[in-house]
Amino acid sequence: MYLLTESWLKNAVLPAILVIVFIETGLLFPLLPGDSLLFTGGLLAAQPNPPVSIWILAPAVALTAFLGDQCAYWIGRKGFGPALYHREDGRFLKKKYITEAHEFFEKWGPAAIILARFVPIARTFVPVLAGVSAMSYRKYVAFDIVGAILWGGGVTVLGYFLGNVSFIRDNVEAIFLVIVFVSVLPMVGSVAKALLGRRSAAETADAAESPARSNEHTH
Repeated sequence: MYLLTESWLKNAVLPAILVIVFIETGLLFPLLPGDSLLFTGGLLAAQPNPPVSIWILAPAVALTAFLGDQCAYWIGRKGFGPALYHREDGRFLKKKYITEAHEFFEKWGPAAIILARFVPIARTFVPVLAGVSAMSYRKYVAFDIVGAILWGGGVTVLGYFLGNVSFIRDNVEAIFLVIVFVSVLPMVGSVAKALLGRRSAAETADAAESPARSNEHTH
């Protein structure tokens, strides 16, 4: 009975990891242990009698991560995108946000798609936003493949080789967040500069309109 249970648990490792990865990346459910799960999967694959070979696990995770993102992209493009575009502007949701999102993904899309893989919550919603903004699908697919391999395969392989290093094992998500933070600083600076420029232009326009209003009241 014990051997049967042990065998069942070992056989369930690969399907369980793949299901969780797909739910997190493709079905808009962000509160799952993505990075630590893949790292642990790689660690398990490095054991003397592993539940799954790293040569099967890493490619399978990368493929599942890619398919999950494809699902999320089309949910955004065919579902949320048209729904937002055809509805009336609300207090928080406006059509101009779709245009701004499109401009953002045209400029920063490749970096955002790859780096978001390593950030909890962001890896769930960035593909949806790319779809909502109607980012070029050809460009999206190309960089999503890169992101899926780096995250799905890379983190798993990292766990395989470094899973027994306690500092890395205990801080894997924090390490990724620091790397991503440093990588996105140029992106954040550019967005902040654009927002400040827009605010300055709006203030200038308001200042120009004020004398005109005063003259109208005088006459």
